[in-house]
Amino acid sequence: MTTTKIYSLTCINNSILVVFYTQAYCWQFRFINDDSAVFGEQKLYYTPSAALTAGRDWICFGG
Repeated sequence: MTTTKIYSLTCINNSILVVFYTQAYCWQFRFINDDSAVFGEQKLYYTPSAALTAGRDWICFGG
């Protein structure tokens, strides 16, 4: 059974930045916009702070 752990939820520019962990894919981030669409990349990060920084950069600098 695969478990997913949510590390943080952050509101940025009317979107929610979700940083989460899965056993198969390590740390990742996704954005959920106000229309409930999900955006992000399939890149893997080895720490939650690295995923959080990447997510903030992704949304602020045009992903």
